[in-house]
Amino acid sequence: MTEEEALEAAAVQSLATGVFRPERFGMRSFRSPHHTASAIALVGGGTPPRPGEISLAHHGVLFLDELPEYPRRVLEVLREPLESGRITISRAARQADFPARFQLIAAMNPCACGYLGHYSGRCRCTPDQVLQYRGRISGPLLDRIDLHVEVPALAQTDFYPGPASESSKTVRARVVRARDLQLLRQGKPNSQLPGTGLEPHGSFHADARQLLRDAISRFALSARAHHRVLRVARTVADLDMSSAVLAEHIAESLRYRTFARPSG
Repeated sequence: MTEEEALEAAAVQSLATGVFRPERFGMRSFRSPHHTASAIALVGGGTPPRPGEISLAHHGVLFLDELPEYPRRVLEVLREPLESGRITISRAARQADFPARFQLIAAMNPCACGYLGHYSGRCRCTPDQVLQYRGRISGPLLDRIDLHVEVPALAQTDFYPGPASESSKTVRARVVRARDLQLLRQGKPNSQLPGTGLEPHGSFHADARQLLRDAISRFALSARAHHRVLRVARTVADLDMSSAVLAEHIAESLRYRTFARPSG
C-alpha cells in the first residue's frame, strides 16, 4: 500500500479494535466473515458506531464464502459501499462515515447440493430449485460484481501432473505492470475511474464501440453494467499492453457477465 492507504487502514483498524498492530502496517487486510454474520457486523454500527468488516477490509479483500447462505438483507447493504467506497451509519444520536473501499471476492455452489454440472451426474436439483438457490443473490448486487467465473469440477484425470501452467510470480508481474500503466496514465486504478473518466482514458476502437452497442441492445445492459464492462475491458487491454481497447477486449469483458454465459 501507499503510505496514505496504510495510514487510513491503520486508523480504521485502531478505531474498530482499539489496538494498533505495527507489524501489520502497510499490509492489505483479508477479511472473511462467516455467513451467519449480522448486518451490523458486516457494515458497522452500534452505539457509538464502530466500523464493520467492510471497513476493516479497506484497501484490502473482503471474501464471502457460500454467498447465497448470507441473509438477503445483509448482502443488500453491500450495494452502497461497492459503488461509493464509503458507508454512512446513521443513529438517533449521531452519524458516522467510514471508508470501505475493498475488493469483493465471493464464492458459491452452482446449486443447493453442489453437484450441478458434475461429470458424475449426482445432482438431483430441479430447474426451479436451481433458480431459487441462485435467486438468493439479487440482480443489483450481481450487477456490481465485475467478474463471474464458473469453475468446473475436477475430473479424475485432472489429479495427475499435466502441462505446467503460469506461476503466480509470472501472473503477479503482469498485474503489477498493468497497474503501474494505469497509475501513470490516469493517476488511479481503472476500478476507481468514474463513468465520465472512461472515455478520455479508454481509447476505444470503433469495432469495440460497435460490439458494446450491440451488447447493450441484446442484453439490456444497465448504465452501471455498461460502465463496468468498459472498465474491465480497459484492464484487459492493459494486461495485453494495448494502448487501445479492441473488440476482443470488450468481448472478453462481456464473457464475465452472468447473462453472457449459459447457466447450469
